Amino acid sequence: MLFEGLDFTINPGQALVLEGRNGSGKTSLLRILCGIRLPEAGDLLWQGEDIFQLGPEFHEHIAYLGHKDGSKLDLTPLENLRIAKGLGKARQDIDLEEALDQVGLYGFEDVPTRNLSAGQQRRLAIARLLVTDAKLWILDEPFTSLDRKGIEHMERLFEGHLNKGGMAAMTTHHRIGFKDEIELVRINLSER
Repeated sequence: MLFEGLDFTINPGQALVLEGRNGSGKTSLLRILCGIRLPEAGDLLWQGEDIFQLGPEFHEHIAYLGHKDGSKLDLTPLENLRIAKGLGKARQDIDLEEALDQVGLYGFEDVPTRNLSAGQQRRLAIARLLVTDAKLWILDEPFTSLDRKGIEHMERLFEGHLNKGGMAAMTTHHRIGFKDEIELVRINLSER
């Protein structure tokens, strides 16, 4: 068993930050939070209901960004976002080119994704979050491959999501520097 005795709540506007050494169970816990891995014991509730009983109804409320960016390399960033908008519950009010601009990819709309740097591909993955209408963003090392400016830019986007009543659960080795007063729920899995 990687961890036991976890008890936490994430409320609108809050972010859960999972910390710990490699192999401590951070990614495993995120997969449990997504409902793609079963816990050995305990309950995981969304608005008072078991997520494994809710199934697709729960998945409408989450967006997951894993270690791999999940972009189709032969497609352009704009084409990748069109696909993302067609899947699941998407925001209808967002312009896809505006989403690319928000992550610093203005001017790269029509460049094949395989020609983007690792940091630009990560930004594209984050742009997919902006297209979803997901209340809970589940992020596994979201700052991977980003430079300092990119990290600060992404922190502002995450902050905006939380300030609008969104929630996040993330793993990171990066010290988060939100400018606004965002409540972080920190759990260090190395100490469990």
